[in-house]
Amino acid sequence: MAPRSLTVADLLAENPYDLRLSVVSGQDLLARPISSSRIQKSGLALAGLTQHLQPGRVQVFGNTEMSFLATLPPARQSETLAAFFKGAPACLVVTKNLEVPQTLIDEAKAAGVPLLRTPLLSGQLIGRIQPLLESMLMPRASLHGVLIDVFGVGILLLGKSGIGKSECALDLVMRGQRLVADDIVDVFRKQDVVYGTGSPMIRHHMEVRGLGIINIKDLFGVAAIRDTKKLELVVELVEWNPAEEYDRLGVEDRTFNVLDVPLPLCVVPVRPGRNMTTIIEVAARNHLLKEQGHHSARTFQQRLSRAIAEGSAARASREEPE
Repeated sequence: MAPRSLTVADLLAENPYDLRLSVVSGQDLLARPISSSRIQKSGLALAGLTQHLQPGRVQVFGNTEMSFLATLPPARQSETLAAFFKGAPACLVVTKNLEVPQTLIDEAKAAGVPLLRTPLLSGQLIGRIQPLLESMLMPRASLHGVLIDVFGVGILLLGKSGIGKSECALDLVMRGQRLVADDIVDVFRKQDVVYGTGSPMIRHHMEVRGLGIINIKDLFGVAAIRDTKKLELVVELVEWNPAEEYDRLGVEDRTFNVLDVPLPLCVVPVRPGRNMTTIIEVAARNHLLKEQGHHSARTFQQRLSRAIAEGSAARASREEPE
């Protein structure tokens, strides 16, 4: 569940973000790690406000920063840059292909920080590099289960092998729901939201015992699949155990953590005669109601409690001596 490792060299590798980076100095320092997806443009740091510099970030110098440096005498430039590099940035990128003074090169080398340059404007660079860093640094994990879109609700089906997750998902697809992933669900977190997708090798495929591997996209069309879906509800299928006490009211809210994000959990026992597909569709509808503030189980409990209280009060009034 740890974020992917990312280095400065990854920024220079071929990617669709067209960063147009080149190395000015520190070719041997490109293994330096990047630990934050946020970019800093550090004009105030050059003016002495260095306490807000965050280590491991990509720092950007644009026209404003370079123009300010040019107003300083060489000795003051060295002092200012030395204080800046104490903030331990992952790397420094000079934008707009601006000329890089020797003082900046020397101080970057002394601090062991790679110095890069790009012809892009600062705003362009930040707009392109931010999605790359977020994509590479977001927490990820793989889960054994099935992810399916039911009435717009992303439901993660969990349960031991052979419990019937894939068969249930197949029945849901035949009812018009949409498969996201079967068997292996790759999950990733953006802020406090978890998304799931299928493993690239088996995406849109499903294993059904007795049939083997089937392609949902080919069998049912593109309307039966989704590439990515937000996880909103976890349904765990378990074998029916007569000795086990299952939740019959639904008043208590259970949760299941995925990448440290708590998601609502329903534990559904499986036994012959139970229509699991219908139960899961109802679970999705019930989740949508809860999102709108309608909690059926709690409403029923409140009505029941009021009825009991009113009945007790009525009995007490009848039993009072005249």
